[in-house]
Amino acid sequence: MVTEKLGMTYRAPVRRSGLWAALRSVARREYRQVDAVTDLSFELAAGEVVGFLGPNGAGKSTTMKMLSGILHPTAGEVRVLGFTPWRRQSEYLQQMALVRGSQPMGGPAELTVMDAFRYRQVLYDVPDADFRANLAELGELLDLEPLLNRQVRALSLGERMRTGLASALLYRPRVLFLDEPSIGLDVSAAATLRRFVAGYAASTGATVLLTSHYMAEVESLCRRVILIDGGRLQYDGPLATLAGRLSPYKRVRVTLADGAGVAWEEFGEVEAIDDTSATGPVTLRVPRDDVPSVTSRLLAGLAVADLAVEDPPLETVMDRFYRDGAR
Repeated sequence: MVTEKLGMTYRAPVRRSGLWAALRSVARREYRQVDAVTDLSFELAAGEVVGFLGPNGAGKSTTMKMLSGILHPTAGEVRVLGFTPWRRQSEYLQQMALVRGSQPMGGPAELTVMDAFRYRQVLYDVPDADFRANLAELGELLDLEPLLNRQVRALSLGERMRTGLASALLYRPRVLFLDEPSIGLDVSAAATLRRFVAGYAASTGATVLLTSHYMAEVESLCRRVILIDGGRLQYDGPLATLAGRLSPYKRVRVTLADGAGVAWEEFGEVEAIDDTSATGPVTLRVPRDDVPSVTSRLLAGLAVADLAVEDPPLETVMDRFYRDGAR
């Protein structure tokens, strides 16, 4: 998958307040230009599971729609599996799937889940033997057996998400676009979804592009992330180095074998401390460049029972990115 200088610009109508403005807009409408995506370029290899992150309104869903062929971009080029998505060629549509958390299960709500699956089989021309084998595997992994004879309208959000994912995978797509797939799911259902996506990508070599506001989901599935803000690329690289770019400190967690009255402020900013115990644990915020010297001083001057150095939680890093922007 290759995107080169991808762009999407909308003409949005402008409506000023007041009766006179409303009447005037009937005869002469005003528009403003909205740049949803600007000059966006990246490549994805077969088998990669990549997180596609950014704040609300950053352009993630718009990009997903262009990559899946729903929207025609106003600039740039895209090639997915050798196809131009917005040409909507059947050979391409039979090899990709877009799963949206807000609309996980398409089709008439009066159908049973099995009828919806059968419709999908006909639509994508899946041989009966492959359909049965795929459904058996998906049914076991996603616990679909109790849902097959129920109407789609009667399903809970979590059940719709599971059946929607199964419906999208019945024809074994080679590219999977997941737009907030775990929204509204409980902890167990979200964990099941993550395990399944990881297993599917590993076993089939499918390329997965994932948008999510749940950082635990991103951490468990993605080694690489792409960050966009205001429709522009801000970061494309390993998840492991993201904290180093966006956060100037590391967390040092210390537990003492014996100790009291330690002046922790001499080592770093105290983030958390166990007031009930003289031995800790204590969590310090330490500038990245100072971590080697601070850990040496801790080990040399205190009776340290345990010491751990880690990056701040991804939620904290992304919160800073969302609030302050990438610098």
